[in-house]
Amino acid sequence: MTLERVHPVDQTATRPADESAGLEVPRFLGSRRRPAALSAGVRIGVPLLLLLAWWYGAGSGRIPPDVLAGPASVLAALRELAATGQLAEYLLASAQRAGLGVLVGGGIGLLLGVAAGISALGEELVDPTMQMMRAVPFLALVPLFISWFGVGETFKIVLIAVAAAIPMYAYTYLGVRNVDRKVVEAARGFGLRGHRLALGVIIPSALPNILMALRICLSVSLTGLIAAEQVGATEGIGYLVTLAQQYFRPDYMVLCILIYAVLGLVFDAVIRLVERLAMPWRGHVVAR
Repeated sequence: MTLERVHPVDQTATRPADESAGLEVPRFLGSRRRPAALSAGVRIGVPLLLLLAWWYGAGSGRIPPDVLAGPASVLAALRELAATGQLAEYLLASAQRAGLGVLVGGGIGLLLGVAAGISALGEELVDPTMQMMRAVPFLALVPLFISWFGVGETFKIVLIAVAAAIPMYAYTYLGVRNVDRKVVEAARGFGLRGHRLALGVIIPSALPNILMALRICLSVSLTGLIAAEQVGATEGIGYLVTLAQQYFRPDYMVLCILIYAVLGLVFDAVIRLVERLAMPWRGHVVAR
């Protein structure tokens, strides 16, 4: 009977991989939902502190009224405009101009961004011109647009549309270019071509960039709205800013600034809601 030589067991080979390499067991990196009340408190904390500082500075006299109107005078101006009905009228006029401008400009920018991102020929035809337009401040086009369209509603909507088209194109183009090529090839293998490929695969894949572009378009449209409504307008928030400058009403100036700030918050909340509905998986992508 032959006895085989038994080798001693290597103790290091039986150790777990994480212990031998000096690694730790990974912690849970998934998303943990924070309480809604805590999240809301954190969100409004800084704006509330700024509001309290403004209230204290105006009430104590540290901020002169001719430099920055206090909250009490701004509230009085708000009640005055609301009582006369001008506030709702001006808000409606500005919302219509901004909405039409973003709809036209954003739609054009979306189409051009998809065309330039999906096709080499489209990129060669569209991208150089759009890059040149992106380098030109849209406010520099105001005198030219006035000479072309006058000072009516067409001028205002075109100016806002140009302001919205540039960021929409840039972000859409970037999003389409970053779509996984394998996904596009797989879709083509199933027979998707042309608008079916764009609507079914490319645009949904580039949706995060498109929604970011929409958020920026809405913000930029407010700037274009101010510039447009200060020329030949008889209603709108920008027109109210012009009146406040002419009659030196700091309370109306601050009120208009607060209105624009509230509109920005509303636009951001709407885009966040669209993101949650259109892309529910994004909440689980990043550990928070």
